[in-house]
Amino acid sequence: MRIIGGQRRGLRLAEIGAGDASAHLRPTSDRVREAIFNLLMNGPYGNPVERARVLDLFAGTGALGLEALSRGAARVAFVDDGVVSRALLRQNIEKMQAMGATDVWRRDATRMGPNRGAGYSLVFLDPPYGKGLGEKAVASLRAGDWLAPGALIVWEENSPPELPAWAELRDQRRYGDTLVTIAGASE
Repeated sequence: MRIIGGQRRGLRLAEIGAGDASAHLRPTSDRVREAIFNLLMNGPYGNPVERARVLDLFAGTGALGLEALSRGAARVAFVDDGVVSRALLRQNIEKMQAMGATDVWRRDATRMGPNRGAGYSLVFLDPPYGKGLGEKAVASLRAGDWLAPGALIVWEENSPPELPAWAELRDQRRYGDTLVTIAGASE
């Protein structure tokens, strides 16, 4: 795995091979990550990454959030409750020299609780496939006031997720067994 674009383009991230099923790690491939950022940067969204506050749920290795940071995001908060994930996250944040622009939270992404700060304008969501955890996490974000008005949610799953009534489907593309859904939060 490596950073695909931006200031840290080409930086190699901590290797975990095909993943770690016991730790629920299934890293987003470089190809899918590149496709996601092409959709965001070249789509009808302007540049939602530049100066964004980013929330990376079920963060795993942190590759999505770190890619956003490399491409100009202001700050990234990583949420994962796995011990292995948080260790990899810290390694990758160190490699990026991004300690001052990141937060790592040990938290269940399906129970975020109340947000005590500003909302996040870009959210990456890559839950374990087929368990309904993405739907619970999105509901938790809304209930806890984590989303900035008009926030974009980039959701990876293996089948179409059930979007809540307050989220508008903006785009959906399949890459192998991964379905990427981009949704916009209503104001």
